[in-house]
Amino acid sequence: MNFSDLGLSKQILDAIKKANYDSPYPIQIAAIPAILQKKDVLGIAPTGSGKTASYILPILQRLQEKEANKGRMIPILVLVPTRELASQVAEVTENFARFLNRPVKALAVFGGVSINPQMMKIYGTDILVATPGRLLDLLSKNALNLNQVEILVLDEADKVLNMGFKEEVDLILERLPKKRQNILFSATSEESVEGLINEMLHEPVRISAEPDTVSPDLIEQYAYRVPMEQKGPFLRYLINSGDWSQILVFASSIRAADNIVTKLGKNGIDALAFHGDKSQGARTEALHTFKSGKTRILVATDLAARGIDIKFLPLVINYELPRSPKDYVHRIGRTGRAGATGEAISLVSEEELHHFKIIQKKMKKHVQLRSIDEIEF
Repeated sequence: MNFSDLGLSKQILDAIKKANYDSPYPIQIAAIPAILQKKDVLGIAPTGSGKTASYILPILQRLQEKEANKGRMIPILVLVPTRELASQVAEVTENFARFLNRPVKALAVFGGVSINPQMMKIYGTDILVATPGRLLDLLSKNALNLNQVEILVLDEADKVLNMGFKEEVDLILERLPKKRQNILFSATSEESVEGLINEMLHEPVRISAEPDTVSPDLIEQYAYRVPMEQKGPFLRYLINSGDWSQILVFASSIRAADNIVTKLGKNGIDALAFHGDKSQGARTEALHTFKSGKTRILVATDLAARGIDIKFLPLVINYELPRSPKDYVHRIGRTGRAGATGEAISLVSEEELHHFKIIQKKMKKHVQLRSIDEIEF
């Protein structure tokens, strides 16, 4: 099926082509017509499934039929759990909107940075992408008005709830008009999400991309049995032995991520850390430097496992395993995206062997554990 079969206008189709999108993902095939028909939509979809474009494209089409916004009344509100996802959604929106006749203003607002510049930029915003806490801050300062929101999108609802934003979401819902279209995406349909689904959605169209207990098919997974004290040298060996243009390394803690970066630097390997102790400016700069290829190695905590889209990332390395099998899938899902192949390598210590077996069982995929005894590093 092609984008032209989904009810999108010629103008949107031209924008899709100019943005170099080839064919729709399954979730886009299901969601776009339903959203164009103004139905509530529930999508159970992991990261990397193409969900952002599945709601942004029909929203952009709807906005082409309206006059440009000239005030602080927000017509489209997208709630997301993290600043990185907020920036990504705004970036995807702008990637399509720049080719449209009617200008569309998208703005990402989040905490960790000064609120004043965001307040100044809100005027004329068509699509506001916000984290719950910062949105409530802006509302308390009368910087915007939600009385005319026509479409509410809650993206990564499970993450929003797991990060403790349920109370904030409830306060926001109270400020919205009762009559509106609701779109909710979640990687899981756990009990807390079901409660929010029942609260928000009215007779929704239910869409399911493959649940995140299944790993992406295009990812080649490898695992090596590596003692903790040898993980550093073996990581350097892997980095130096391949010709990967970019490598995303996952650590289990902020301290571990910083230590890895320091040791790599002492051995002549340039790397940047990406985690919650970094300022928003530092995190944005680190991502930009990594995406642009100026730095080959990014070392991240699980903060980066969701909501960051790095096209054609060839390799993910799990320096340490995550606590949750779901987080493992989110981590390796940073590669093997947009139809490209990718690789994921896990360094598994003796202490992590049992946990790695649990991860494989949840994934329903066996990953052969290789020995490093005959590898010189």
